[in-house]
Amino acid sequence: MKEIWLPYGKAKVKVKVPEDNLLGIIEPRHFEGAPDPEAEVRRALSEPIGTDVLSSMVKPGDKVVITAEDHTRPSPSWLMIPPLLDELNKAGVKDEDTTVLFACGTHRAVRPDEAKRLLGPEVLKRVRVLSHDCRSPDHVFIGETSFGNKVKVDKVFAEADVRILTGDVDLHYYAGYGGGRKSVLPGVSSLSTIRFNHAMLLHPKAKMGVLEGNPVHEDMMEAAELADVDFILNVVMNAENQVVKAFAGDLKDAFFRGVELVDQIYKVPVEEKADIVIVSPGGHPHDIDLYQAYKGIHTALEAVKEGGVVLALADCPEGHGHKVFFEWMTKFKTLEEMEEEIKRNFVLGGHKAYYLMKALEKAHIILVSSMPSDMVRDIFRLEPARDWREGLEKAFELVGRDASVLVMTHGNITLPIVGS
Repeated sequence: MKEIWLPYGKAKVKVKVPEDNLLGIIEPRHFEGAPDPEAEVRRALSEPIGTDVLSSMVKPGDKVVITAEDHTRPSPSWLMIPPLLDELNKAGVKDEDTTVLFACGTHRAVRPDEAKRLLGPEVLKRVRVLSHDCRSPDHVFIGETSFGNKVKVDKVFAEADVRILTGDVDLHYYAGYGGGRKSVLPGVSSLSTIRFNHAMLLHPKAKMGVLEGNPVHEDMMEAAELADVDFILNVVMNAENQVVKAFAGDLKDAFFRGVELVDQIYKVPVEEKADIVIVSPGGHPHDIDLYQAYKGIHTALEAVKEGGVVLALADCPEGHGHKVFFEWMTKFKTLEEMEEEIKRNFVLGGHKAYYLMKALEKAHIILVSSMPSDMVRDIFRLEPARDWREGLEKAFELVGRDASVLVMTHGNITLPIVGS
């Protein structure tokens, strides 16, 4: 038996796979974290890509907004924001003229305890901290993209003199990659702007790891350009959420440099597909709910044979995670019905139901989680299992004892490239 430790919630579980069945383990390439992450962030700020240093771009009295990732992401805002504030202070910008705005997109507001963890107590004392609300009436129209998306953004963000984006660059299953421009759209955009953008996910190029020809990405980039972003600070992290490298400077140039490093770490070659893929989304916060954890199932589909089995180990302590996701899985019975609804009246959260239904057409999906079994089975149409042993036994029953097995340790952030 081969023993493999997989992240599950805030812990790890040891999975045992028969050696004769195991094809391999799909995991990100090993990149060491920076020995001094704060020094790495400061290095990036001192060597910006495609722009001058930040301190030369601002002046005393400027109103500055810095976006930060919300509670659903592992981005180390507590590490990035203080050096930015120091750079601003160096140029005479006072802390009271700076606002940190959580780029929540359609997610709920960040709670005070979460804000303290995400930013650190010192940042909370220094500057005003807000959460973006996509449903608020306080949005400002800033222009229209070439796709026809009317871009409205948070009023506080729009009315700032200087706009800075922070976040982490990683793979995203229909925007191609997270990070950079995504802090504007969906981060601080109105619900209508986000819905217009995300409805383009039906496009064949709206895929993980794809930017060229991807309308979701291109629309996001145009929106960020309309927003007149002055500066970005993004990091790329390894599978242990350690900062490998920081990238600062121009909206496009710094982001694309981050993308290059993400490809080196997270695009993983696989010789052949397997009958069974055991996948962990990567533990907390990637498996905080089924809405987030689905991304791991999505990438596992790249490595599983048609009609095979995906065995997902995702804690999901917050349940399904999205009201519309739940409603669409209840309301619509077929993939075709969902496609029509996306074209006619796209509502965010529906896309996750669409992807899940599409996944179920390709593979059996077994879920080990803390969600109620009847909800897993009856609403989300997945096969529940109490633990990995029961899940793997069910998988072997479906595709045979001689089935080939691949194991993915960090499904949400890893992209198998088969045959490369």
